[in-house]
Formats: sequence, structure tokens, C-alpha cells
Amino acid sequence: MNNPKRNTILFSLLFLGLIVLFFVNISLGSITIPFKEVYTSLTGGQSSKSTWEYIIINYRLPKAITAVLVGMGLSISGLLMQTLFRNPLAGPYVLGLSSGASLGVAFVILGASVLPSILSGILLSPYGIVLASTLGSTTVLLLVLLVSQRLRDTMAILIVGLMFGSFTSAVVGVLTYFSSAEQLQKFTFWSMGNLGNLSWSSILILSICVLLGLFLSLLSIKPLNALLLGENYAKSMGLNFNKARLIIILATSILAGSITAYAGPIAFIGLAVPHIAKLVFQTSNHTVLFWSTLLFGAAIMLICDVVSQMPGMEITLPINAITSILGAPVVIWLLVRKRSFK
Repeated sequence: MNNPKRNTILFSLLFLGLIVLFFVNISLGSITIPFKEVYTSLTGGQSSKSTWEYIIINYRLPKAITAVLVGMGLSISGLLMQTLFRNPLAGPYVLGLSSGASLGVAFVILGASVLPSILSGILLSPYGIVLASTLGSTTVLLLVLLVSQRLRDTMAILIVGLMFGSFTSAVVGVLTYFSSAEQLQKFTFWSMGNLGNLSWSSILILSICVLLGLFLSLLSIKPLNALLLGENYAKSMGLNFNKARLIIILATSILAGSITAYAGPIAFIGLAVPHIAKLVFQTSNHTVLFWSTLLFGAAIMLICDVVSQMPGMEITLPINAITSILGAPVVIWLLVRKRSFK
């Protein structure tokens, strides 16, 4: 189904909703800041309270931008994987990137006790953990790319990714068995995901990685549409399948790997948002799905972040728990209502 007028209306509503949610996200928290004050601070004006301006510029704005980047990146990488493997249950972490990142962080956090105190202090810093996560996901990426050049069957790559994930999870399990309660607690907090505490320099690096991944994804729209009818059809249409598959895997790896490094392994978003976009827009055309998934991912991530902040309260819930608690019932309701994947 392709209704340009309907799509234009939906995109307009979605874009306006995203802008409103961005302001709501910055406004709400343990201290509620009026919309007018948020707008004034973001447009370079002087807020009526210096504390409000400090909270907006130094804490809530970076977190809102991170939520948008994470939502966009994971949603698009999930769409790429579901189309490439023709599997509605495929997500951004199906290639084992999340497990590789977790292994890198586990080595740093759970193995820090056997390292010299100076070295462990450096590695346990936020930058050290990001570096460890990046190295872990990059290692798995290189292995997957190496394997993808040798395997013709796309489903075999999916199985290899799952095996990498199982292997790294087993190693993490061994490390946790020999770790102290304090180390386990720190690793558990990292695995729950965190959108806050990113400096502006970290957000800049994350933005560059996400934009690069999105650019590669944009280049893959035509191949993705061709792949809807299978690999053989795509090849008969003149598609260089191996090259297209390599770009899709590389785009997913950049998106999922960089996001996991800076925000931790965020669940649900990459798996469910592409289905929400398909069900709402009622199309399989990736030109429409790319932009709809992009906007839905950012909007849903902002909603989850607002809920996790527990407006009016001092506590903040783990973002991973919120994405799954809110997301799973919504997807089930949509699927029951539509009765099938589009």
C-alpha cells in the first residue's frame, strides 16, 4: 500500500510529535522546568533561574540528543537486519556485536582486580569502558566481515553471528563467576543501559558514527527493496549482492557498535520499531520505511527516557527495563490488531 497523501500527513504528525517529545523530555525530571524556560535556554536566551539553565544545557539536553541518536541508530540497524535475513525476529545485535561489547567491558570491570591499581583506574574510567566496549564490538565486526566474505549463504552468517554471541556470553559467564559483588554490580549497571553522563565530546563522536551508519543505510535502500523478493531475484535485477550485503552489515555494525559503546546494550528498540513503522505506514517500501523508522525510533526512545526519569521523583529507572516494559505490550497490541506483519 502506497498512499502519498496519507504518508505526508503521517510524516508531518510524526515530525511534530518528535519535536514536542524533545521539549517534554528536557522539561520533565526530578525538577519540572516550564516549556517557556526550556525554549529560552535552547535558543540562547537567559533563563529566569540559573539552576534551570545549568540543568538544561549540561544534563538534559545531552541526554535528549543521546536518546534521539540511540533511537534512530538502533531502529535503522534493526530494519536492515530484518530485511537482509528476511527474519522478523532479527535485531541490531543479531551479529553478536552486543556480546562482543559486553565481553570487552567484562574484561575491564570483572578483570580489573588482577591488574595494577594505576592501570585498573584508567580502564575503569568512563573512557576506558567505552574503549573496551568499542574494541569488543569491533573485534566481532571484523570476524563477521571476514566470515561473510567466505560464506555465500546469508542465513549462515546469521548462525555465525549467533555463535559469536553464545561464545562471548559464555566467557562473560566465566568472568562473572569469579568476580566480587562490587564488580558484578558495576557490570550489571552498565548492561542496563544509560543515556546520561555523556560529555559533549562523546556525543560528537557518537553523532559522527551514527550519521555515517545512517548514510550507508540510505545507500542501501534500493538493494533492500530488491532483497524483499529474495536473493535470487535481487541478483537477476543486476544487484551486486555481496557488495550490498557487506555495506548493510557494515552500516549495522557501526550503528549498533558505537551505540553500545556509549549507551550500553539497549533492548527492544531495534527489534520492535521497524515493525511499528511497517504497521502504521502499511508499506514494505524502504524509501518510506527508512524515514518512518528513523522518526519512530527517536520518538519512542524519548518517551522511554521520560518514563525512566520518573518525573517529580528523585529516582531514575534503568532505560533497558523501560524500553521492554513499554515496548513489548505495544507491539503485541499492534500485531493482534493487524493480525500479521506487513
